[in-house]
Amino acid sequence: MHPVRKKRLIFVLSFVFVVSAATGLLFYALKDELNLFYTPTQIANKEAPPGQKIRAGGMVVEGSFRRLDDSLQVIFEVTDYESTLTVTYQGILPNLFAEKEGVVVTGRLNDEGLFVADEVMAKHDENYMPPELQDTLKSSDSSVTYKNK
Repeated sequence: MHPVRKKRLIFVLSFVFVVSAATGLLFYALKDELNLFYTPTQIANKEAPPGQKIRAGGMVVEGSFRRLDDSLQVIFEVTDYESTLTVTYQGILPNLFAEKEGVVVTGRLNDEGLFVADEVMAKHDENYMPPELQDTLKSSDSSVTYKNK
């Protein structure tokens, strides 16, 4: 092999190795920070990993919200109109949180299938909905219209 070609080949292979190693280290560092979005139907179908931090979203079921006595713990249900997910949260809810409104929760599934939320995010205006949830709701209930700004 010609010395110039050999030098180029070594350079290219070294570059590919360094970029691969950097990418691997980046994903390793971010693995605990990545939380994927799942709908209640996907969670009911056991597509979501138990014990891993994930996001789930849907509409808060009317009449499902209840606060436990003398504490900040609340329990409510979230639906995508196909399945329902029971969520428990310890803390202060956002001001825009309401029944029959969109919500995204971040947390983990426990062994009983209960979603233990670390964070509850309510929609920021009357038109916002996560795109993944909007697609699911459109396909499951054609009588309701959803807008996304």
